[in-house]
Parts: sequence; structure tokens; C-alpha cells
Amino acid sequence: MQIWRSVEEVPADLGPTVVTIGNFDGVHRGHQHVLQRARAAAERLGVEQVVAVTFDPHPMAVLRPEHAPPTLTSIPSRADLLAQSGVDGLLVVPFDREVAGWSPETFVERIIVDALGARAVVVGANFRFGHKAAGDVALLAEEGRRHGFETEGVALDGGPQVWSSTYVRHCLATGDVAGAAEALGRLHTVRGTVVRGDQRGRELGFPTANVPTRAEEAAPADGVYAGWLTRQDTGERFPAAISVGTNPTFAGERARRVESYVLDRDDLELYGVEVEVAFVERLRGMVAFEGIEALIATMHDDVRRAHEVLGV
Repeated sequence: MQIWRSVEEVPADLGPTVVTIGNFDGVHRGHQHVLQRARAAAERLGVEQVVAVTFDPHPMAVLRPEHAPPTLTSIPSRADLLAQSGVDGLLVVPFDREVAGWSPETFVERIIVDALGARAVVVGANFRFGHKAAGDVALLAEEGRRHGFETEGVALDGGPQVWSSTYVRHCLATGDVAGAAEALGRLHTVRGTVVRGDQRGRELGFPTANVPTRAEEAAPADGVYAGWLTRQDTGERFPAAISVGTNPTFAGERARRVESYVLDRDDLELYGVEVEVAFVERLRGMVAFEGIEALIATMHDDVRRAHEVLGV
């Protein structure tokens, strides 16, 4: 898939496209429905390229940074997921105050018409765009009639709720990783490079691969989970019991992190290795134990339950 980091990078001879627009954070099942409709429109119109338009950073991080949501996916991860969903090109619009000030009509002319030569535009039914979110699907359709492209607004229904990035974040914030997986159509993951920790897990007989979390990225609520750890260098996947939090049993301030114990393995050297941690099911909340013996007993129970959940 081609990725353009600005409008200026889009080739002048790109040719006709079908365009879909959104933050696409998580590329959840609602997004996937929109992308399927975009691909269907391209096939019907005989257009070879579906191009997604997204924004970096999230518009809220510029307009109201105190309310900016944690992201479910980085731009590279988002690009991978969009490509898997049938997108041929990705235009990442650098979002700043200037872009935020564009009228809906200016956005259509500069992005949809001049840069991408759209024959059709497919968006979620709740899509808003332009200065102060003044544009909606109805206005987009009006602009389409003026500029010669079709417009389709797609409902994001998903059972009792609408699939949305906000819903996924809510699931993660409550530890409901199974609910997040249902909305995403896949397991939620955290990716990062394994760092050297305080070695307490190794001393207790449960060596862990430690990945720091970042405040701007969504991770599940503090607790212990069953899931999978995958090495990004070799593709090897291992069953794991995963702790998310600051380990309150031990004194001292610590950064929040994702600590994965690969079940029944103490021979893996993962320092400096990029890994992806996937969450299957929550086993329990985070607890501050009064003694090491109680902690170790609970960790053995966590491992037993992780085996049961993962079927290994």
C-alpha cells in the first residue's frame, strides 16, 4: 500500500479513486464495514484504487488536547490494518490549526477533488468534517453533485451498540478485552520493545517480558489477563499470563507497564526485542498482597487459568 504523509506527496497522475475518510483508530468492525462498501463502489465504478484519508495527530489533540482520547493504533499499525481491509493508498493529513480552519467546501476541493480525483466517497453515517465540524454526509453529497462524485454514508451498527473507537476504549478501560475484541474483529494488542525490569518476576519463578505503556496509547485496565506474546523479529507466538499495572505489592513508584510471563518458559531472552501482546480474557483485577507467599500462590493460579483459557 502507498502511504502519503501530505497532500503534496500524492502523485499528480494518481488517477480516479474511491475515497473513504476518518480517523480509523482501531480499524474496528464499523470501519471495516465502511471499507467493504468503498471496495464495492470501486468495483462497480471500475476504479482500481481505494484511498483512505486519516489525520495525525487526532484532531482532538490539537483542538482540545485535555480531552484527546488515547489511541488504539499507531499510524503504522493503522496502515497495516487498512491494507488488510482492501485499501490501496493512505493519505495521512497532518492536522493543525490551519487544517482545522478549512471550511467543508475547502476540504472537499483540496483533498477529495484536487488531490485524489474521487469518483465516489464512502464514510460513516456520523461523519463530520470542516471548520467546527460544520460538514456532514448531506453536505458532502451536495458537494459531490457539484464536483461529480458519488457519496455514501454507512451505518456503523453492531448489535446493541454502534461500533466505535470510543466503545472499544470503554471496554479496555473496564478490562473487558473480550468486548473490545468483538468490536475490533480481532484481539486488542499492545506493541513495544522489551525493557529490563526490576527482576522480581524472575526471582519469584515467573520471568516476564516488560513493555512500558504510554499515556497516549490505550491499554487495558490494571489487572491480569490471558493472552499471547508474539516476537516481531521471528513471528514466534507464545501463550502468556499478562499483568498490566504498576505492581502495587512492592513499594516505590513505578511506571505502568505490560508484563508478560510466557507460560512454563524461563529460557527466553527477549530484552531489546519488539513484541506484540494480545489480550484474550481478563483473569482478575490488580491486588496488593500482604506477603510474597500469597502473591506466588495467586500467580500459580493465574498461570493455571491462563492455560485453561488459551487451551494450551
